[in-house]
Amino acid sequence: MSWFRELLGVAISGLTARKVRTVLIMLGPILGAAGIVAAVGLNESAKGNVRETLERLGTNLIVVNADGTFTGGEAPTLPADATDRARNVSTVDRVVGLTEIGGLQVLPSQGGREFFQTVPVPLLTSELNLLDVLDVDMLHGRFLNGSDEDNKLRVAILGEDLADDYQYLAGEERTVSVDGVAYAVVGVLRSADLVPDLDTAVIIPKSTAERDFDIEQKPTILYVRADDGAVDTTADALPVAVNLGGPESVSVVVPSDLLEAQAEVDTTLRNVLFLMGGLALLVGGVGIANVMSISVIQRSGEIGIRRALGHNKAKIAMQFLLEALFIGVLGAVVGVATGVGVIYLVSAILDWVATLNMPLFIMAGAMALAVSIVAGLYPAWKAARLEPLETLRLG
Repeated sequence: MSWFRELLGVAISGLTARKVRTVLIMLGPILGAAGIVAAVGLNESAKGNVRETLERLGTNLIVVNADGTFTGGEAPTLPADATDRARNVSTVDRVVGLTEIGGLQVLPSQGGREFFQTVPVPLLTSELNLLDVLDVDMLHGRFLNGSDEDNKLRVAILGEDLADDYQYLAGEERTVSVDGVAYAVVGVLRSADLVPDLDTAVIIPKSTAERDFDIEQKPTILYVRADDGAVDTTADALPVAVNLGGPESVSVVVPSDLLEAQAEVDTTLRNVLFLMGGLALLVGGVGIANVMSISVIQRSGEIGIRRALGHNKAKIAMQFLLEALFIGVLGAVVGVATGVGVIYLVSAILDWVATLNMPLFIMAGAMALAVSIVAGLYPAWKAARLEPLETLRLG
């Protein structure tokens, strides 16, 4: 085994004596392994974020909208009793109706009024069980309650994004102007990923809207929670239940399906990036073969001396294969570590759930190692074929 330890020492010395060249050779397996790990890992992290969102908000939320024919106008509404009709579906667990009020301007009471005059803000009324149906809570303050409705109080709830735009501070006394009428802000609704439209909306009591603006309270949208395992059945039944078999059209959307479809698109992107990482490995392998082949010529004097000292062709070939092996091992380790770093960095920036896949790391590292060894076969064979007298000519 002494000869093998000697070969290890010679191989390591050959790499460390030419550090810049060694680093350049290693870039191929590093970039390839990092690309594979980062591509698949980021895709899994994005899916992890989707899975966390769905676990938090549920996959049984269904959104029902009027499809433009109930009123014949530009802002279609559902029948006045649409909520009760939806509730009569046996697989419906909870339902809430909202009405969007058009034609009214919503402005902050202070700061940037001129700017927000050009920014349309959705104005909604809602039934009181909105939080329960959406499974969300308040970021600040409280939601509308029965006292607000009974006393027709001028109070308002802001969506989280709108509150940020208005620079609302938790606990401060603030009003918003609804077509010139001041409404006191009593709460900020936390953002719900499945219903992003509410993030920029203002919600006021139904009774107050009827008194101040003479609004007919027909819902324009329903949020429905179906029983577990009955989402598809409920989605199919709701259009018929809401329009009672009439000619009117009702659109039904399951928001969780959109998130899952987005995850499938991410899978396609992952596969493309995986192939690009594999291509980088192949290109890196070609670079290893080229540079090590040139190294054989540059080190011909060293090879000739070793042959003259009694080292046979097998030992010379083994020396260069060991160098390729070290390059593969170091490139694989650094590449996988770089890929993991990219996963954590991008996940932190995009607020994803970083997901690590150990079998993937092993596969990417093994691919980088295999490419490096295969790429070192030709230089090793070329070095082994050199005869001592020939090395004098090359040197």
